[in-house]
Amino acid sequence: MISRSFLAALLLATSSFAGPPLTTIQDVLYKANGTRFNGTVTISWSSFEAIDRSAIAQQTTTVTVVDGNLRVQLVPTTTASPVANYLVKYSSDGKVQFTETWAVPSSVPALRVRDVRVANASAASAETGTITVNESDVVGLISDLGARPLKGPGYAAGRVAWVNATGAMETVTGSPNDCVRVDGTSGPCGSTQPSFMDNDAPVGLVDGANTSFALSGTPSPAGSLAIYRNGILMKSGQDFTLAGNSIQFVPGAVPQPGDTLLASYRLGTANSGTPQFFPYAEVICAGTGSATNATTLTSIGACTIPAQYLLAGDRVEVRFDVDHTGAAGGFSIELHWGGTTVLHRDGASGDALVTFRTDAAMRDTGSQLSHQSWGTVLPFAAGIGTSADDYTAGITVDIQARVAQAADSVTLRNYTVARLP
Repeated sequence: MISRSFLAALLLATSSFAGPPLTTIQDVLYKANGTRFNGTVTISWSSFEAIDRSAIAQQTTTVTVVDGNLRVQLVPTTTASPVANYLVKYSSDGKVQFTETWAVPSSVPALRVRDVRVANASAASAETGTITVNESDVVGLISDLGARPLKGPGYAAGRVAWVNATGAMETVTGSPNDCVRVDGTSGPCGSTQPSFMDNDAPVGLVDGANTSFALSGTPSPAGSLAIYRNGILMKSGQDFTLAGNSIQFVPGAVPQPGDTLLASYRLGTANSGTPQFFPYAEVICAGTGSATNATTLTSIGACTIPAQYLLAGDRVEVRFDVDHTGAAGGFSIELHWGGTTVLHRDGASGDALVTFRTDAAMRDTGSQLSHQSWGTVLPFAAGIGTSADDYTAGITVDIQARVAQAADSVTLRNYTVARLP
């Protein structure tokens, strides 16, 4: 007969060769586009002691994932001494795509990845070891580092920076009162800027017979002169002629007793310290526009600003509103400043009303453009950019529209192009 003591010793010896308990992690992995993940999963850990006192040495194992199928057996770490984690790297297409941490509990049924994944865990180590991550292992890191600006030999903190010919950042030199130019040089501030005369009352007898009147200044350029008779804009060449600062009215446009004359014009250039008298906005163009049911972009309203009308420092505001009728489809609206597309919005069939606001700020060369727009359904949007169009040669503001289905139509209800103070 076998003794009880012999059986106990036999069981003890058998258990010593059985190995530590294992938990199965089994799951199907997908990419964000819905296709199944193919690649490898590299699992690493630092040394720890399992719940059955088995010594688990630091090591790494790699599991191949085919058609999304992942299956691996690991020693539980939540009951380990000390508590440990697994560092898991997912690789495909020759790169490490991402890294996460697993904390594996004891379990007889197979667990899924979500059951062992540690949220917001540091991808540093399993227990106390560290893992080195190469720059090439981080998707996009090398290209991002290559795109960042570099410090040039003349870079210094606490000063204005500019980009040199090699693309590196350097510091602009000069005195604290200097102004910085676009090429990174500096110098004394101040330049010639246009000044304005608004609400100037021409001097002359308003008796219905006098045709000659004098302005306080000389318009420069002559085309900037705008004369209002009782608030109505008069047309140069048709209602009057200009010579220097003298206005000569034609017989059919002679001011009558009780009429009010006001003039606005430029005075050419003056020192930047000279005050600019331009208290009110000047409406350059305004109208109701037209409608279109074309499926290609078509002009529904335009305003041509003449040459030499705008100078550096000017600001032009463009506002317009459109209606969309029909429910067959959506529509598109574009605003063009010369050859530059300032904005493009695509409205849905439910958008009945849309409004737009655009500012154009004249620079020494070109313009800075900003815009806002929103509609009945169309969400608010804003943007900013630049245009290289030469506004001194004249520029056209063009509003264009199209519909997705010819059964619908888009109508420009009103638009205003104004030069602001």
